[in-house]
Amino acid sequence: MSRILIKNGHLVDPANQRDEVCDIFICDNRIEKIGSGLFDEDAILIDAEGKIVMPGLIDLHVHLREPGFEYKETIATGTKAAAHGGVTTICPMPNTNPVIDSVERVKDLLKRAKEAPVHVLPVGAVTVGQAGKELADIRGMKEAGAVALSEDGKSVMDTALYREGLYEAARCDIPVFAHCEDKSLVGNGVMNAGKKAEELGLPGISNAVEDVIAARDIFMSKEAGNRLHLCHCSTKDSAVLVKMAKEQGLLVTGEVCPHHFTMSDDEITQDHGRFKMNPPLRSREDVIALKEALRDGVMDVISTDHAPHGEEEKNQSMKKAPFGIVGIENSFALGYTELVRTGYLTLPGLIEKMSVNPAKVLRIEKGNLAEGKVADVVVADLTEEYEICPEEFFSKGKNTPFAGKKVFGRIDVTIVDGKIVYQR
Repeated sequence: MSRILIKNGHLVDPANQRDEVCDIFICDNRIEKIGSGLFDEDAILIDAEGKIVMPGLIDLHVHLREPGFEYKETIATGTKAAAHGGVTTICPMPNTNPVIDSVERVKDLLKRAKEAPVHVLPVGAVTVGQAGKELADIRGMKEAGAVALSEDGKSVMDTALYREGLYEAARCDIPVFAHCEDKSLVGNGVMNAGKKAEELGLPGISNAVEDVIAARDIFMSKEAGNRLHLCHCSTKDSAVLVKMAKEQGLLVTGEVCPHHFTMSDDEITQDHGRFKMNPPLRSREDVIALKEALRDGVMDVISTDHAPHGEEEKNQSMKKAPFGIVGIENSFALGYTELVRTGYLTLPGLIEKMSVNPAKVLRIEKGNLAEGKVADVVVADLTEEYEICPEEFFSKGKNTPFAGKKVFGRIDVTIVDGKIVYQR
């Protein structure tokens, strides 16, 4: 029987409107008691005085790369990275090799992740092989353990086929995580279309690439009645569209990644692969619009789109480098530094975006530190300023534009199912 006693921490639990200094006693995998002056001589003691205690973060959008691309990341390294970042539940996208597109593939991923230090909840593909030609076994994948569907890395460009998929998702009551990108508009673009792209002599990706598919998916979702979650929203008009959907009472949610509310294309200093991501870093106007959408409750979730690549792949021109940056190990720090310390969100508001609301999107019993709940708990230090250092990442991927950036919000302890899986 494992027992942990967290003493004198500042509990911030938005799900239960708790914001107070107290003790938390964990027995086996559950929170047994919350109060003052708790004592247990057999428990592992965690002194959290001056620290915050919050529900484990839930990242709806990560890439573990296994199976098929283990040189970029493995389930072992990716889940250790999650624990390092205070993330206790992750949803890996299906664009592996082979694609997670069947009952067998979902079961295989769950088997591979059995010893992972954090909860791994698979996302299944919408179409077989993500080829956009034939619907995958949506009901079978859900019954096997998939919590969502996504064609992430691309959109299903056959609108009639996608429509069938949305109707089936509605029947199965499983959310669709939409990567909004009109392939016919991308061309050979590698970064945001604008002055910086012209300055660097690089082909651009316009906002319309995202916006037209976001609009398509929202209107199709309105017809099908399915739950739709828009991934990595990067444009001001994506926020307008999500707001419109909410005003109509549609089952639509939206996520923003830390890189999209932290950096604009103005801050790209050179033609280098570490600045290449999909969707790209947008204009300062888009960045401000996304922060305001998070503040106003239009955007519900902060996820990372953690996308590790090999060093040689990223250490070249954006014209040749693959899309993607890592982010799971510094997402909380960026959120706290860029949104809470600047007044866009309160600390409980940030935790809602990173824990409570992701749990609501999935309709799972997490993001909640009430007595009796599963003990997925994080202790963090908000007072210490430090530099993001890729060499300290647990992830195989070091591809980030944030190396050397000064932030606040360091994770001290991560507890999953009542077990300490990371401790600084």
